[in-house]
Amino acid sequence: MTEKRVCFDFEIEFSNGGGIQGQGFRLDIDGSDIADQALAATIVRDLRLLMVGEVRILNKRIVDEQHKRGELEGTVVRQTTGTRFVDLSHVIESGMVTYKGLPAPLVCDHLSRIQSRHMYAPGTEFQIGRIEMVGNTGTYIDTPYHRYADGYDLTGLSLEQISDVPGLVVRVVGMKGRSIDWANFAAVEVRGRAVFVHTGWDAHWRTDGYFEGHPFLTKAAAEYLRDQGASLVGIDSMNIDDTSDGARPVHTTLLAAGIPIVEHLTNLAALPVDGFRFSAVPPKIAAMGTFPVRAHARLDV
Repeated sequence: MTEKRVCFDFEIEFSNGGGIQGQGFRLDIDGSDIADQALAATIVRDLRLLMVGEVRILNKRIVDEQHKRGELEGTVVRQTTGTRFVDLSHVIESGMVTYKGLPAPLVCDHLSRIQSRHMYAPGTEFQIGRIEMVGNTGTYIDTPYHRYADGYDLTGLSLEQISDVPGLVVRVVGMKGRSIDWANFAAVEVRGRAVFVHTGWDAHWRTDGYFEGHPFLTKAAAEYLRDQGASLVGIDSMNIDDTSDGARPVHTTLLAAGIPIVEHLTNLAALPVDGFRFSAVPPKIAAMGTFPVRAHARLDV
């Protein structure tokens, strides 16, 4: 079979300003053609570009030409000397507001220590706490049931999806604009990974600024993450979707594909880009689509 290469020009704009251009690029392809989006993803990945805003493919043509690339060989062995844990969750406190319009949690005693002294032997006391809250409180996970009546709920989450999952951080701190498009993920391999978008928006937590003008993923970004096989997606912003209307395309796309979402993360700056494992396990509660989690990462150092 004749080998094919694609010859093209490209223009790339970065979400934090600036850009690059290329003329007459040639890349090996499998088959007889390649879609512009797939070609753009290849450029971003091969050049290891970050904070990509838009990629334009120009003057594309397919030529018969022998491939120039061979298979990469060898593996990298990570030597470990210990384990470090990074907490990625906000503290839940009585009266705090996670999302405007939703009630704040009420945390109190069901049985106080003083009350319990009348129930047990001298010197023995206990506290039993009580909390009233909605599922969307603090750092929480969304399951398909949150969006779809026939989607799986908290009891349907597999531990393989939410416990000790290989993680990946995509950093967009300092980007111009609010929308995070698919090209930001094209430089990395997301398949089988928990993918986290580090926007830095958690710096506004517990302030009025947290609720206004937050960063969000585009529908195209959600479709790309779905199609590339991400196992979970998280963000340190108020919502993974644009909340200026009621459409919620990112929730719709990811949850329809059975991909859980973790929102209101924090401390993503403390993580490396990769080389860590992520866990965020909620209790098994039937007919609940969302619930707070103690999200955390494990690093071998």
